[in-house]
Amino acid sequence: MLTTGTGSGKSLAYIIPIVDRVLREKATAPDGVKAIIVYPMNALANSQVGELRKFLGHGYPDGKGPVTFERYTGQESTEDRDRILANPPDILLTNYVTLDLVLTRPDERRRLIRAAAGLRFLVLDELHTYRGRQGADVAMLVRRVQDACESPDLQVVGTSATMASGGKAEARRRVVAEVATRLFGSEVTPGRVIGETLVRATAETPPDWAALTQATRRASAPEYAHKQSTYDEMVANPLATWVETVFGLMPEPDTGMLIRAKPTTMPRAAAQLADATGLDAGTCEGALRATLLEGSRVRDPRTNRPLFAFRLHQFISKGDTVYASPEPEDVRFLTDQYQLRVPDDPGRSLLPLGFCRECGQEYYVVAKVTKDGHSAFVPRHDNDASGGDVVTGYLYLSSDHPWPLDPVAEGRVPDHWLVEDGDSGSSVIVRSKEKYLPTLVWLHPDGVEDSGGATTKAWFMSTPFAFCLRCRVSYEQVRGNDFSKLATLDQEGRSSAMTVIASSIVRSLRQADEAEIAK
Repeated sequence: MLTTGTGSGKSLAYIIPIVDRVLREKATAPDGVKAIIVYPMNALANSQVGELRKFLGHGYPDGKGPVTFERYTGQESTEDRDRILANPPDILLTNYVTLDLVLTRPDERRRLIRAAAGLRFLVLDELHTYRGRQGADVAMLVRRVQDACESPDLQVVGTSATMASGGKAEARRRVVAEVATRLFGSEVTPGRVIGETLVRATAETPPDWAALTQATRRASAPEYAHKQSTYDEMVANPLATWVETVFGLMPEPDTGMLIRAKPTTMPRAAAQLADATGLDAGTCEGALRATLLEGSRVRDPRTNRPLFAFRLHQFISKGDTVYASPEPEDVRFLTDQYQLRVPDDPGRSLLPLGFCRECGQEYYVVAKVTKDGHSAFVPRHDNDASGGDVVTGYLYLSSDHPWPLDPVAEGRVPDHWLVEDGDSGSSVIVRSKEKYLPTLVWLHPDGVEDSGGATTKAWFMSTPFAFCLRCRVSYEQVRGNDFSKLATLDQEGRSSAMTVIASSIVRSLRQADEAEIAK
C-alpha cells in the first residue's frame, strides 16, 4: 500500500518495478499481460496512457518500445478492441467495471485473461474510492482475477493519498493495513504500508522574534518585489522558515516526525504572524505573499527544483453532490447542499447531477415514478444500473446542444452503432442499440412530466448509461454500475478532481483562439 500525498510520485513507484520485471523477463517469459492497472475513472487511465507514451515510447521508431501497453476501458472502438484482444499488451490499463466484464464475457476471457496467465502485478489506483458495496465488489474482483489468471504469487499494489486520517502515523498504518488485508485477500502488515518521509527545505532552527520581525518588514517593502534572491539566501531567510512551518510541515506530537501541516488560509496565517511580530495583519499578509512568490522563483542549483513548489491540486478539494432544478441552464437553481426543493420555492425540485467522465456533460440522476397519475422524476442517489421495479435513468437538458429529431443525420450516434440499410443504402441504427436512445419528455420545475403548459424540453435515458449525448463516447457493458461512466463530485478524491479539471483546461485551451490566449 502506497499512502503518500497527492502528486508525490505513487504512479512511478509501481510503474518502474513493472517495467523492470517486463524487461528482465522479455527474453524468457511468454508474451502476454504482465500487469493490470485498475483506475476508478477513465480520465485517470487516459492521463496515464499519455505518461507511458512519454516514458516508454519516446525515442523509439513509431513510438513503440519493448514494453507494450494499452487502454481497455470500454471507450475504445471495435477495431481497437479487436486489435488488443488479438495482441495483448504487457501492461493493461482499465477500470474495475470493465475488468469485471472481461472476466464474464467468454471471448474476452478466453483471449485476454488467458494472455494474463501467471499475472505478476495487479494495481488498484485511488483505492479510497471503493467503499461499501463497491469495496466488496473490488475485493471479490481481486480474488477472481488471481484465480482466473492462476497467479498464486500475484503482487497486489494499492495507492491512495487519503486512506486514513487522524491519530499517529503508526496507528494510521495499522488502519490502512487492515483495510488492505480485507480488499486484497491476503495479510498486509503495517510494515507494507509505505508512507512518506519529509525533510525541511529551510533552516531547522526556528527564527527568533527580532529576526522574524526584521524579515517581515523587509519582505513587505515595495522594493522587495523586484529583489532577486539566491536560493541560499531564501533557505536562510527567517520568514521563509516560518512560512514552511505554517504552510508546509509540522512535527507530529510525541514522535517529532515531520508531517504535512494542516491547510490554512492566508488571512489566518497573516494574523498568526502579526501576533508573533507585533506588526499589523496587512503588512504581514503582503510579506507572506511576497515570500511565497520569491520562494517559488528561486531554484536549488543541484536539482533545479523551486524552494516552495506550488501544486494546483493543493487548492482543490473533494466536492459535494451538485443539485439543480430541471430547468434551462440560464434559470436553473444550483447548490451543493442536499435539499429536495429550491429554498423558498417548493414548486421547483432539486435533482442530483452526474457528469460524463469523458467530456463533463451533466446529467440529472433520477428515478421515474408515478405521482397523482402523472409520471415524475425524483432524485436517485446512486449510480446503480441494475434496474428493478423502479425505472432508473438520466435526464439530459441542453440549450446549446439539444438532441435532434434525426440523430443519425446529425452525426450524434456512435459510429459503431450504425449499419448500412440494404434497401436504401443509408445508415441506420443497429436494432439492439435503439433501446438506448433517449426519449423526449416535457417537465414542470417540480419534475412532473406534462406536455402542456410552461414546461422544459428534456430527454430521458434509462439505465445503463450507454453513450454520452454530447461527446458520443459509448460503453458496451449493459449491466452493473454506471460509476465508471458518470462521476458525481462527492465520489471523487482530490487527485481525480484535479485530473478532470486539468483535462478540461487543456481541451479549452486547444479550442481557443491563439489571439485570445495571448491576451
